Amino acid sequence: MLITAINGSPNRDGNTALLLREALATARELGAETRLLNAAEVLADLDQPFCEACSNPCNAACAEGNRLGEALDLLRQVDGLIIGSPVYFGTITGQLAAFWDKTRTIRRDRALLNVVGGAVSVAGSRYGGQETTIKVIHGLMLVQGLIIVGDGHREFDCGHHGVCSQQPSGSDTDAVDRARILARRIVEVARATEGLRRR
Repeated sequence: MLITAINGSPNRDGNTALLLREALATARELGAETRLLNAAEVLADLDQPFCEACSNPCNAACAEGNRLGEALDLLRQVDGLIIGSPVYFGTITGQLAAFWDKTRTIRRDRALLNVVGGAVSVAGSRYGGQETTIKVIHGLMLVQGLIIVGDGHREFDCGHHGVCSQQPSGSDTDAVDRARILARRIVEVARATEGLRRR
């Protein structure tokens, strides 16, 4: 089983990355292989980081022989996907949006259909747009056909919509706990739905 996290923050070692690493550590403890992608780094070597729909259907010309191509190849293999973003004006970062637009080619192939997904968001204040950002992440996932997990139950609660944190995330013990629970939920549901993912 492969669980991958996408860090939508421009900061590879910031608050969002901290929570994603906590989640991935829990997935590894449960026997999964894990990977972390940093959206900004994946886009860094592209001449044009924004999708221009240059071909229809997408021929993935922008993903040949670069980090984007490697990232898309990795996404074709995942069983679970955790997407995280800090809140930028009540929504996801431009880096995450630009990266996800580049997944158009794997949508054509239904590569993420029935992959299990969950969301993480961090803001500067307790009520700083985390849930609106998570809703946008859920929208990205739904268009690709992911199965989204949210709340578990009273003793196993990753948050109604996902993990919402106030920076600094390392001091937000509730968010750290919920990131670990989110990973457990993703692994649990990914195991139960393994037969739905065609490779």
